[in-house]
Formats: sequence, C-alpha cells, structure tokens
Amino acid sequence: MFDFDFSNGYVLLRIICGAFMLPQAFAKIVNSAPALAFFVKAGYPKPHLFVLFITAFECIAGVGLVLGIQTVALAWISTLFMLVATISDYKVNKAWLWTKGGCEYPLFWCLCCAIVAAHD
Repeated sequence: MFDFDFSNGYVLLRIICGAFMLPQAFAKIVNSAPALAFFVKAGYPKPHLFVLFITAFECIAGVGLVLGIQTVALAWISTLFMLVATISDYKVNKAWLWTKGGCEYPLFWCLCCAIVAAHD
C-alpha cells in the first residue's frame, strides 16, 4: 500500500491505470448524457443506473489503484470492467481503431489492468 516507486514499471503502470480512470469519471459527473446515450445504444437495461455505477466504480478504483489500496482486487475488477467496455464498444461501433470509435482503447486498458492484477 502507498507504493510510489516510480522506477518500478509495475508501480507506474498501476498508478497510470488508476489515474486514467479519474478523468473518465469526472467527464460523467460533469456531463453524463454521452455515457447514457452509449448505454442506451448498447442495450443495457436501466442505462442511467449503469452510468451511476460506472462513475462510482471509476472513482473508487481510480483512487485505489493510484494509492495502491486493494490493488489486486481493484485491478482484476477493472480488467473485467474494461473487457465489458471493449465488448460493448464493439457492439455499438463495430470498429477496432480507437480513432473511429472502436474498441482498441478499452482493450488496451483491459490488458494493462490484467498485468497490474497479475503482478501484485
């Protein structure tokens, strides 16, 4: 817990994985409409609840990963979270490249979170 050894690549990756969740959560707090529209397109039941759940999860997991609190559990849950995001993204956009709205970005973060989870 509270390991900030920036010379250790796994610690740095853990911090980055958590830090990259925080702007995603902030964006949903400031303007949830795009996230809500995405969940509607993906066919999620009660999409407004998914927006709230994911916003809360991104805040908790983001802070936990940055600080090194419950790293393994949060990283594995984040891996699953990003896998579902990858599948949902592909379902909605039918594209690979992130620049075209594809699932490349969430899959990359899914793999990064899995590396963090497997290492600690």
